[in-house]
Amino acid sequence: MIISKIGENAGLIWNALQGGALTLKALKKATKLKNDELYLALGWLAREGKVSFTEGEDLTITLL
Repeated sequence: MIISKIGENAGLIWNALQGGALTLKALKKATKLKNDELYLALGWLAREGKVSFTEGEDLTITLL
C-alpha cells in the first residue's frame, strides 16, 4: 500500500468521525476499510495527534 492511499484512508476516517466518536467496529463499518487499511490510517492520524482512543468495552476513537 502506498503512502498516498494511507492518507486517503485517513481522510475517510476523519470524515466519519466528524459526527462524533465511534467504536472501532462502527468506524470500520462507516468507512468500509479492511482491517489493515483501517489500522494504518488510524496510526497515521494518531501520530499526527488528530485522534484519541478510549478503552472500555469497545475501543472508541474521537477526533482531537
